[in-house]
Amino acid sequence: MSVESSERPTWSRFQEIPGICLAGRNLRLSIAAAILVGTVLFFINQSQVVFSGNATTATWIRIGLSYLVPFLVSTYGVVVGSRRRGSG
Repeated sequence: MSVESSERPTWSRFQEIPGICLAGRNLRLSIAAAILVGTVLFFINQSQVVFSGNATTATWIRIGLSYLVPFLVSTYGVVVGSRRRGSG
């Protein structure tokens, strides 16, 4: 086991997953991914509506989802990647 891998939190029980998600480095990476990918998705899908002044509540919900989905996908990747080997 390398020094780097021993410093990263891992989990083997479901109760440990929130700690993995909220660990500083993991949370920063998930937020960074959400900002980057969410902004790209915003410009592709909703920018014309917003900048023309025609945004509705549904538009703002879609924009929120454009940021939430990449955050959740990134967090899921962290959780899957940090599972201890040999855990059931």
